[in-house]
Amino acid sequence: MNETMKMIKTSRLKRKRRFILMTSLMAIISLVLCGLMLMLGNTIYPVQDVIKVLLGEQVKGASFAVNTIRFPRMVAGLFAGFAFGVGGYIFQTMLRNPLANPNVIGITTGSSAAAVFCIIVLNASNIVVSIAAVIGGLATAIFIYLLAKGTSFSIGRLILIGIGIQAMLTAFINYLMLIGNTHDIPAAMRWLSGSLNGAKLTNLYPLILVVCICTPILMYFAKRLEMLELGEQAATSLGVNTNETRVILIITSVLMIALATAATGPIAFISFLAGPIAKKLVGVGFSGLIPAGLIGVILVLAADLIGQFAFETRYPVGVITGIIGAPYLIYLLIRINRKGDL
Repeated sequence: MNETMKMIKTSRLKRKRRFILMTSLMAIISLVLCGLMLMLGNTIYPVQDVIKVLLGEQVKGASFAVNTIRFPRMVAGLFAGFAFGVGGYIFQTMLRNPLANPNVIGITTGSSAAAVFCIIVLNASNIVVSIAAVIGGLATAIFIYLLAKGTSFSIGRLILIGIGIQAMLTAFINYLMLIGNTHDIPAAMRWLSGSLNGAKLTNLYPLILVVCICTPILMYFAKRLEMLELGEQAATSLGVNTNETRVILIITSVLMIALATAATGPIAFISFLAGPIAKKLVGVGFSGLIPAGLIGVILVLAADLIGQFAFETRYPVGVITGIIGAPYLIYLLIRINRKGDL
């Protein structure tokens, strides 16, 4: 018995060390990428100049570039990436299916449809577009959940309904693009591609506030989330109020995703990729919530840097993440089809 207990403690200690090491490494990589976002551009500024600007000193040329363009862009990528990563992890873990993420089941498409409607039909301001995107994402999530709930909640039903709703909303967006005025379509396309271009700090405050409020709530429910992954009956037997927990997790994570979408547009595949990558890196036994958020940050910032500097033409971050994520989605669909899980 003592030997068994020792083995269990040793194994848990190893898992804990791995979790701390990998999470710390992700945090360091995120900080390095944040630094690169502030340093790199048409003019490359040294670290000392960037630090001086951040501390409030005036540095010729650097002050305007860093404060007005690069810092808001970096903050947008940081908080949107974290929100997409955490939101995707919540859905994939709670629904026990890698396809059950906000991109695939239509939540970000709901935000996109509302935003494009405001841009093309209403010619609304950026603030109205952002508010509409949040409302559209929340309304879509609630609608899908109510349809999937029925007499008893079904994961497969939710995913299939979500995919159907996404197809309908995508068709609606395409229709709006066809009937829209020529001068409105480029703005809608920029928004739909998912981009950090033109990010303004004042427009990011709602996203920053919601991420700072919702993250501790999600961390508090992290243990219940892991129990939900065991299945409905197992979670209930362990004392988890599954309906209440699921509603709180959905509302908080959708709110983060909707505000991130409102700030940057629907950056493709971040919520899809972040959770599985984080789980592979940190292993089992500990919540992958924060690691998934950090992977989301790394993917967004790295993709934005690649889009800006790796090619002759500059591409929005969503184009780069789409190129990365599409092959993984195809592979996952083939694997699920072979196993017959969906």
